[in-house]
Amino acid sequence: MIQQDLPAFRALADPTRRAILVMLRDQDLSVAQVSQQFDMTRAAVKKHLTVLSDGGLISTQKRGRERINTLNPLGLAPVLDWLSFFDAFWDDRLASLKSAIEKDNR
Repeated sequence: MIQQDLPAFRALADPTRRAILVMLRDQDLSVAQVSQQFDMTRAAVKKHLTVLSDGGLISTQKRGRERINTLNPLGLAPVLDWLSFFDAFWDDRLASLKSAIEKDNR
């Protein structure tokens, strides 16, 4: 079943948020550590992190006074499921094209 409104797509739509995900691939980071990598306010970075969290792509936990952000790779599962529909679509189309070419070459 294909869902039309996936919060993960909204999260992935912005290049800054995609860059944050790449950063979190290697290590968990605080809001301050993420903010240091961008030319924007900490509040703006926090908004990006909130969208990523709402999309299920990261989790955030409080450690002392800091909020630590962690990549949630399972959050990409709905996106992969959605994309797999198109993968199957193109596999079918290319198989049909191959059959048609082979039939013409006989």
